[in-house]
Amino acid sequence: MENPQTVWYVLFPNHNEGMMLHKLLRQSGLSSTIAPTPRVLSKCCGISLIVEQEELDKIRQIVENNEIDILEIQGVTKDVDPGRDRYC
Repeated sequence: MENPQTVWYVLFPNHNEGMMLHKLLRQSGLSSTIAPTPRVLSKCCGISLIVEQEELDKIRQIVENNEIDILEIQGVTKDVDPGRDRYC
């Protein structure tokens, strides 16, 4: 089994803020993936962005410069089992 990995989520108060940041990140050459917000993090807006840990400082700067309303950026540790669902 591999070591646990942390997946970083940007959480939003509403869908529009999430879509706006996603567009700005793409224009800046940064990666983000639109994803459902894990319920362990928030029961607010249904979408979040998965981002790379190495890009967090740049993302925070884009959020500040463009006055994007976010709730927080939070990591979730996940255990990855590459043998899951293998039967042979």
